[in-house]
Amino acid sequence: MRMDTLRERYGRPIYLNSAYRCPEHNNNVSGTGLDGPHTTGKSVDIRVYGEDAHRMLLYIVELGFTGIGVGQQGEHKKRFLHIDDLEEGTRPWIWSY
Repeated sequence: MRMDTLRERYGRPIYLNSAYRCPEHNNNVSGTGLDGPHTTGKSVDIRVYGEDAHRMLLYIVELGFTGIGVGQQGEHKKRFLHIDDLEEGTRPWIWSY
């Protein structure tokens, strides 16, 4: 539901780099192992950069997503924002890659 609201506020298509991952794939590509947030369906990585990333970040915070990872280095086509909706641990939380 909240992802739909984010898309509506953003007003443009949202391109996902990653959404649900099976535990084995997540273990191969992430330090979160077999049970990271992508294995629960509660997180996505959105391909976005620059001014669009700034605008999207504002909407993400307004909508109350509990985790925000900022990957904004390197080639533009590889930049992203990770968002999740986890309840356990220290939340809300923001980090960079």
